[in-house]
Amino acid sequence: MTDQNVALPALVPADASRGRQLLRRLLRDKIALFMLVLLVVIVLAAVFAPFLTPFDPYRTSLRSRNMPPDLVHWLGTDEQGRDLVARVLFGIRLTLASGFTSLFLGGFTGTIIGVTAAYYKRADNLLMRAMDVLLSFPAILLGLAIAGIWGPGTWGIIFALAISTIPPVARVARAAALGVVNQDYLVAARALGLGDFAILHRYVLRNCATSVLVYVTLRFGQVILLGASLSFLGLGAPPPSAELGTMVSQGRSLLFTAPHVALVPCFALFLIVLVLNVLGDAARDIFDPKVQQ
Repeated sequence: MTDQNVALPALVPADASRGRQLLRRLLRDKIALFMLVLLVVIVLAAVFAPFLTPFDPYRTSLRSRNMPPDLVHWLGTDEQGRDLVARVLFGIRLTLASGFTSLFLGGFTGTIIGVTAAYYKRADNLLMRAMDVLLSFPAILLGLAIAGIWGPGTWGIIFALAISTIPPVARVARAAALGVVNQDYLVAARALGLGDFAILHRYVLRNCATSVLVYVTLRFGQVILLGASLSFLGLGAPPPSAELGTMVSQGRSLLFTAPHVALVPCFALFLIVLVLNVLGDAARDIFDPKVQQ
């Protein structure tokens, strides 16, 4: 009679000392710590945007068109007289929400595909050749094709970004899983009678999570930038939606008369991508077992 609840050793230690070790590495990286605080501030500003500005981001005022920054409108107004502080805050909310949703969907699907390919050798060739086909297309071209078929809108962008995220995540997950599937404790798990689902869930996915999480963190900034690019080309949320890429597209015709209309959302995008890229690099250094103590 086999015991289904026998605890087997994990490849990645999960004790308290490991957590303290990772925390010390983070605290030593002052730039990463600053960027983490800045990201928290950006996210909170986006979440509480309705309480941080008295202006409606969709209310137009033709008398206040293209006003430069002043004491009332801190970042000025756009071509419809809408306050840019309110527009940018709501734009950050939509941009981060669509980027996170697409990254979650693509990351989850890619992880399942990669782990399945590593565990089931018969499915490996078929699944990874399909991922190679998707990888052969540039991300912006694949996004344009999918968003063009789906049609303009936020969900079209999310779907396009999710599809473009699946292949690289699948390759990372497969590479991490290949180092796990032949370990002795998995052989012991099979001998104890554990099913494939239990083995994949308890041991393979758990030991691949760090590698996938680090890559997804690095990918977040790219996804935000790709989504903004698709919105800039007119495939994102239609006007008057507050979305950073769309705002840049609408303001490009005013670069010589009211440059702040395009430069303000551009700077917001730059700041978000910079913060995410720095945090992605920091996460890679923190979780890399080769980093010296």
